[in-house]
Amino acid sequence: MPLAGKGMLLTSMDIDAADEAEFNRWYDREHLEERVAIDGFLEARRYVTHNANPKYLCLYSTSTIEVLDSPAYRAKLANPTDWSKTTMARFKNMIRAVARITISRGQGRGAVLGIVRLRPSAGSEDKLRAGLQENLHPARLDGIISMHLIESDHALSGPTTKIPAAAGAGAGDWFVLIDGTSASAVSAAIAARFSGPMPALQISSGIYDLMWDLAKSDIESDIESDIESDIPRA
Repeated sequence: MPLAGKGMLLTSMDIDAADEAEFNRWYDREHLEERVAIDGFLEARRYVTHNANPKYLCLYSTSTIEVLDSPAYRAKLANPTDWSKTTMARFKNMIRAVARITISRGQGRGAVLGIVRLRPSAGSEDKLRAGLQENLHPARLDGIISMHLIESDHALSGPTTKIPAAAGAGAGDWFVLIDGTSASAVSAAIAARFSGPMPALQISSGIYDLMWDLAKSDIESDIESDIESDIPRA
């Protein structure tokens, strides 16, 4: 199916090799579940580079972009756990984009994600969006499951007081997301659809492999299982 919801938080970062095991443990054991549990968050996906920078990427889908400026989310940003404080202080080359999902075409998701970062020319946003409506149709692209456009909100993106490592430059950039079945299919799609001129500066492109994903229903199922296990049996 197309991307869930209408809002997305994209985060991407590098981490020193000496801190990498603890970084992944934090993401996998605490951070993803903590974020997905926030009201309005729907799911999260973690990726590691296949051929992209920074090394790690995470996508959080929300019901609306307003969720990413809500009291519940801001409370989590302002009051990180001790583990979060330690880990986030080690982030390097971080990208943090709070975005609207404006185009989402196709069905399902792939094991591989292509990402193209675009910086629209001033005044060209409508023209670029209209052109991407056709470019983001996955038909006739073998191995491409779905394609999406997210447009960053300049005011909400970039660093926060607790995550100063996030870059502020390009806070209004757009990101094309390409879900595919293989790196070769995604690479071919990027070459076919994003190698020509367009009213935007292409900042970067790359390919990531899916590590794992977590949906709100997964957390709710765990809670229900825990409750059931505590009920005495007759």
